[in-house]
Amino acid sequence: MRRLVAPSEWVSAWVVAVAVLCACGVPTQPRPVAIARGELPLGLLSPSTTSTTLGGPRSSVASVEVFFVSGDHLVPVVRSIPRPPSLDNALGALLAGPSLTESAQGIRSAISQDTIVLSTRLDRGQAVINLSEAFAGVEGLDQILAVGQLVFTATGLPDVAAVLFDLNGQPVAVPSADGSLVTAPVTRADFAPLLSSSNL
Repeated sequence: MRRLVAPSEWVSAWVVAVAVLCACGVPTQPRPVAIARGELPLGLLSPSTTSTTLGGPRSSVASVEVFFVSGDHLVPVVRSIPRPPSLDNALGALLAGPSLTESAQGIRSAISQDTIVLSTRLDRGQAVINLSEAFAGVEGLDQILAVGQLVFTATGLPDVAAVLFDLNGQPVAVPSADGSLVTAPVTRADFAPLLSSSNL
């Protein structure tokens, strides 16, 4: 005959089951306990194949505009230089000249290939660019364009508003867009007529 279980027996069985389950729980410790390497689950120490980046690293390069010549006008091209952007690095990118692709498109530099930036200094927004003697070897319209290239490239930096020029350490006058010689600091406004109409 099938035996019926009395309610009191159900209660007793339930209490015993709960006690067994509690006994199987993870014991607590008052402080962290070191676990031997051999007791760790397999694969726990294996290197992860995924990674998470929060925010991402800041780029180590900055984009600046340097100015070359197309026809008889100045045109900007973008170059990458180390961050934070400096006048020396911007001028270095300018003197490196146009790329082969840019040259094939008729873009050139009016600055002599032998020109070297000997030094630069910056004082309250006014840059002094000291050039080697080779810079003076360019004459006529190309000399005006060459000065314009340097002025537009330098003043593209946020801390440069005007430019003075030295030649081998000696201050020199430079031609503005209309050909007149200027000894005062020059700005983009002095060479605005040389800028390509598409970049005005």
